[in-house]
Amino acid sequence: MQRKSLSIALISTGIIISLGGCSSIDILDSKKIDYKSAGKIPTLEVPPDLTAPSSDGRYKVPDLSPSGSATYSAYNAERGTNTTTDNTILPTQDKVRLERAGSERWLVVDQAPDKVWPIIKEFWQENGFILTQENPNTGIMETDWAENRAKIPQDIIRNTIGKVLDGLYSTGERDKFRTRIERTPSNPKETEIYISHRGMIEVYDGSDSKRTVWQPRPADPSLEAEMLSRLMVRLGVEKARAAALIADNSQAQRAIINKDSKGNNSLTVNDPFDRAWQRVGLALDRTGFTVEDRNRAKGIYFVRYIDPEADNATASKPGFFSKLAFWKSSTVSSTEQYQIELAETPAANATTVRVLSAKGEAAQPETANKIIKLLFEQVK
Repeated sequence: MQRKSLSIALISTGIIISLGGCSSIDILDSKKIDYKSAGKIPTLEVPPDLTAPSSDGRYKVPDLSPSGSATYSAYNAERGTNTTTDNTILPTQDKVRLERAGSERWLVVDQAPDKVWPIIKEFWQENGFILTQENPNTGIMETDWAENRAKIPQDIIRNTIGKVLDGLYSTGERDKFRTRIERTPSNPKETEIYISHRGMIEVYDGSDSKRTVWQPRPADPSLEAEMLSRLMVRLGVEKARAAALIADNSQAQRAIINKDSKGNNSLTVNDPFDRAWQRVGLALDRTGFTVEDRNRAKGIYFVRYIDPEADNATASKPGFFSKLAFWKSSTVSSTEQYQIELAETPAANATTVRVLSAKGEAAQPETANKIIKLLFEQVK
């Protein structure tokens, strides 16, 4: 009986190895990020005005002379206008730079927003995402919830059987990314690009060990940095240079919370207005706020807060072992609008952030203080 079991095991192993032989080498090389959305990614369309590239005649064989031979002097005479060459093999891309404030990073591109927008759209599609929001008026682009398949352990069985029954494997985590672009105030021909991350994780319900639910998990700055690095490469920056620029360079705490005599909290960001505006905008993206409009001249973001718990119904389609409470409506209910006001204090080289109601009045302390604390966690 023991010998029979051993034989069966050897035969089974042989079959698996033969099936996975072609891809066994790839098992050793796992990717850091490999996203896969639940839906089907639309194919990229070829622009209708796309034309074939013009040919280069420098290497065309010259016509034969009357004597029936081609001479080097005749070749040079015929191709004299094409003798100049560009010896630059990998030119340095200086049109993309990285800006940072503490742990926050964003890109500044030497192109107008209308030129950058389609490139960013293609970038997300190429990285396995479906876009659920595209609003050029506000400069907001958001992906759907996707799973990072690179986090699934890779072994010979996973790489063989998983190709057929891929749905059996799941990380229990979902990610989505929001991209926000703005014109650079000092140079309208430049574009600022911000990428923020939001995450959900599947956990067991405390009241039922067989039922799972989705709940928010903290934003991951390392994922934001990775996506910024990949976008830099997509925009023409050499990969090694992008990685060096994106390397972590954390700084000291950059914000504090203040409280007035009425119990209202405000946030002091230790940066001038322009830098504080960028950091607060990124913090709003990270913490689930929907920026409906903004007035940079007055220093106001017009936002609505979306409770992360209300967004969990769209984190994933029903899993293999449970419905994950997706019987709930996926429609996000209307929420109250707020104004996030920024006012610079030039003498202190700092900016004060307050939360106002939709009418521009002081918001209720309980709500305002919660929002201030959320922003503080992101910009401190």
